[in-house]
Amino acid sequence: MILLMGIAGSGKGTQGKMLADKYGLHLISMGDVVRMYVTGKQRERMLAGGLLDDEEIIAIVDKVLSSIPDKQTVLMDGFPRTIPQAEWLLGQVEKGSFQLDMALHLKASNEAVKQRLLSRARIDDNEEAIEARFNEYDRSTKPLLAWLSDHNVKVINVDAERSEEEVNNDLSQYLQNFQKP
Repeated sequence: MILLMGIAGSGKGTQGKMLADKYGLHLISMGDVVRMYVTGKQRERMLAGGLLDDEEIIAIVDKVLSSIPDKQTVLMDGFPRTIPQAEWLLGQVEKGSFQLDMALHLKASNEAVKQRLLSRARIDDNEEAIEARFNEYDRSTKPLLAWLSDHNVKVINVDAERSEEEVNNDLSQYLQNFQKP
């Protein structure tokens, strides 16, 4: 399993699709998965820029992973986002459910990604929700990157403020060991 991490708008979705196609990986995009599973108050919370709680997310991830026969070839976009989610993930690794190869962190500034987000024209890409996602990233995901590194997960920072091709070329260098089936 490879984690694909980064602030909203850093290109995780685009790069995830490109890498999954190139290397024959199972792409799990948590944004897409969560939008399929949520209803009512959860949807309202997400539209305001909030996240589901750890237990809700872990239950969804567990369900999705159970449907994939070869968990070694999973590219996980957008999970984990908090330390409790990462603790669950590393617990699964310790149980032998799968191995965790690395975390690829698409690094970009708030200013660089804000215009990308506003141009996507998704209902949850408005100024207020974007700012809430930036704050959540600073509060939860940034410390998670250090936590993962402290727990022997290889975290690789990639400058995501460049063109899609330049970012993809860098990411591909780290995935050379994966062969397309």
